[in-house]
Order: sequence, then structure tokens, then C-alpha cells
Amino acid sequence: MSSLRSVDLSLIDEILRGGDKGYILDFSDRTFGDFFVRELDIDIDAPEYKDEGVSKAKRLRCFLGKVDDATAARALRALWEHREALRGRDVADPLPRAAGQYAALIARLDGSGPSAPVNVVAAPAIEAIEFDRFRSRLVAIRDLAPQQRGYDFERFLQDLFNAFRLSAREPFRLVGEQIDGSFELAGETYLIEAKWLNRKVGVGDLGAFHAKLDQKAQWARGLFISFHGFTEVGLEGFGRGRRLVGMDGRDIHEALLRGIAIDRLIALKVRHAAETGEVFAPIDKLFP
Repeated sequence: MSSLRSVDLSLIDEILRGGDKGYILDFSDRTFGDFFVRELDIDIDAPEYKDEGVSKAKRLRCFLGKVDDATAARALRALWEHREALRGRDVADPLPRAAGQYAALIARLDGSGPSAPVNVVAAPAIEAIEFDRFRSRLVAIRDLAPQQRGYDFERFLQDLFNAFRLSAREPFRLVGEQIDGSFELAGETYLIEAKWLNRKVGVGDLGAFHAKLDQKAQWARGLFISFHGFTEVGLEGFGRGRRLVGMDGRDIHEALLRGIAIDRLIALKVRHAAETGEVFAPIDKLFP
């Protein structure tokens, strides 16, 4: 059995998934099976790899969980090389951190063997102790006076986002309004609204932030961070298919506790919103 964790398998799924759930890259069921036989001499269609379901993604997940680390690393390397051949040298990767994260997984599985796919340089990674440090900072903010708490929460978010290479920008003012900052993810610009209130955010706050987005460029997106979360009535009233996604304090705390990269968490929230129209998906739904 490999040493891959649930969070590792979720990362692999995100990097290798095609346009729809269940898909892997450009493979059909037939070519997926042919690829494993040709490259790895493995029958991915065998019954023991269908415990979680028959889709390509579920068979791959089951396979990676059952085989030894060396076999898992060999399969991941072959799949990465196929991914890169599809993407081409001159096309920007839609997941900029994917190469480093994927290489780190292979390095951990491989031990003394080759640590990464060809031409991959690992991206800087946050050490576990830094996750703990950020989590301690977040917990400490709870005990501050409201005005200081709001200021420190903004500074915390800027430092956290910059740690994950999201190019966070400090709060800035426009005529008649304030934006609590911005960041970049996969080439897209996101504006931030951050609130630490003693209540959950409702439809009024969500609507006000969306109105700000409507005054910006059409490609601008929004991330609404509410420490105490969102009311069900507010989310239902706000509707689906909007230009923003939501994040709450538990999302951030659990990500730091479980070692989940913040950029990955936001990327999965954005993808979930694109697929379902839901503005807010809690971390447990994205990383079960």
C-alpha cells in the first residue's frame, strides 16, 4: 500500500482531471487501459482497482492507494509526461504550482530514486512549522479588540496569501468604497472582501461586494472571506452563478491544520463554483 494521503490523492485528481469529473487528461476508457499496459505493464481495468467505482479517476485513485510507493511514483511520472506532452511547451500551465507540488509527491514516494519528472523544478514549499505559525496567528486574533482584530486579520491574510505566491496587495481605496485587497491566482485577478464580524454574513453583504465587482472589469473576480461564515438564507438569496466565491474562518484554520495549500483551496472553490454555481463550498466538501 502506498503512503499517499487523502490530500495527496485530491491534489493528483485536480492536476490530472480532464474537463469533467471522472476523467483523466484526454483518455477514453480504452486509451486509459492501453496507456497503463504500454507504459507500466499494468491492467488498470482489473477488478481490484474498481472498489471505489469504475470511472477513470476512481480507478486511478484506488490503484494509487493499493500499490507500493515505487509503483505509484512510476505511474505518476508517466501520467505527468503525458500531461506535459498534451499541454505543449509554449502554453502556460493553468495550475502554476502544479509542477512543484507534483514533483514533491514523487520525490517522497521515490526515496532514493529520481525525484521529479523531466524538466520540473520544485516550487518553494511552506514547511509544516509555518502552517502552525499561521494557525497560531489566526487563533490569537480572536482575543483582540474589534478594531485591532480587523486590522490584524487583513495583515494576516496578506502575509498568508503572499506565502503561497499569490501576489497579495494591501487594502486600497477608490472613490466611495474600499477593497480589502487583491491577489492573483492562475493568471486571474481576485478582489477581496474580508470581514470578522460576530455574526454570519448574509445576502446584504454579499450583494454589496458583488456590486463593487460589477463596477470593475468583466474579468475581475471576488473572494469574500467571512470569519464566522455565511447564513444559509443569505447564500440562497444571493443565488448562483455569481462572480465571487466564499471562504470562512474554519476553511482557513482547517487548511493550516491539515497542511492544505491556500492556493489549492481557493482553486478548488473556484472550480466547484464553475461546476455547480454554488458560491460557498466548505473545506470538508472539497477535501473529504
